[in-house]
Amino acid sequence: MARPKTQEIVLTDTERTELESIVRSRTSPHGLVRRAQIILASAAGESNLSIAQRLSVSSPTVGLWRSRFLSQGLAGLYGEQRPGRPRVHDEDKVAALLRTVLDTRNAEGNAWTIRSAAKATGLSRSTVQRTFQLFGVQPHRSKSFKLSTDPRFVEKVREIVGLYLNPPDHAVVLCLDEKSQIQDLDRTQPVLPMGLGYVEGVTHDYIRHGTTTLFAALDVANGTVLGRCQPRHRHQEFLAFLKQIDTNVPAGLDVHLIVDNYSTHKHEKIRSWLARHPRYHVHYTPTYSAWLNQVERWFGIITQRAIRRGSFKSTKELVERIDSFVSHYNPHARPFLWTATAESILDKVEKICKLISGS
Repeated sequence: MARPKTQEIVLTDTERTELESIVRSRTSPHGLVRRAQIILASAAGESNLSIAQRLSVSSPTVGLWRSRFLSQGLAGLYGEQRPGRPRVHDEDKVAALLRTVLDTRNAEGNAWTIRSAAKATGLSRSTVQRTFQLFGVQPHRSKSFKLSTDPRFVEKVREIVGLYLNPPDHAVVLCLDEKSQIQDLDRTQPVLPMGLGYVEGVTHDYIRHGTTTLFAALDVANGTVLGRCQPRHRHQEFLAFLKQIDTNVPAGLDVHLIVDNYSTHKHEKIRSWLARHPRYHVHYTPTYSAWLNQVERWFGIITQRAIRRGSFKSTKELVERIDSFVSHYNPHARPFLWTATAESILDKVEKICKLISGS
């Protein structure tokens, strides 16, 4: 007797978006992520056996979650019915809670809390908390974003990501920027050292002796950094740093510079210098897209490890700390692993645009 044909899974846009969100989540339970992967793979036409081998599960497990999804939809992936106390609240009450939290603000106009949501819906605080955890709802949190308004956004993303994933031959790719207004902060009282059972302590107030600007160029190929501290960040200082780069890069190599749209980088004298040095190729990041410049990640590293928790008696001491960090960082430097393709970045931007437009 022939085996029955496996029923095809066809996903709606909403279901696909939700499943992909679960797979990308860093907080979703592992079992839920695995079920979402099974459904996405099934919808793509992959066989049960192939899915089972790739995800290291049994074929009956794949068949179970396929049938659960076909009969119950997304709700069927959130766990089996097990023996125990019967549910007190049905799906309608849970759905009403989620609609209330996702679509409205509380009576004070603020984000919902577990207590305020429980009071508004008549559910217990423990029920609201479990529902929030189950569906990954976090009304107390928010994250910032800024879409680029650059008319050449797509072109620039493809250009810069192409340099990261497929750098040109006989050339060096440098991510270049300046970290301006690094404050020389001197704590008003001595730092309390870390000990067993308590963390390092620093006073909340400080004396500011001055500031410095760190110009840095990150070599994408090996992760090393060329740094230079200057009291200001005008085009004069930027030009001096370009000349320092020119001295350190072998004459036979082209130089691809990835920089942002700061006016200093486009000054007339900078353009004139670049015109006289044809081996330099400048690639400007799109507006509001500093995350495309890898040196920004390195600025985060030096801030965390050498600057933020320091106490400096003078600007000279701050500059010495920065120079010392760079000199100790380079011998053990490793390049950042860039994995995002231009298409994946543009897909994410497209999804955000759809959320904003409500389409």
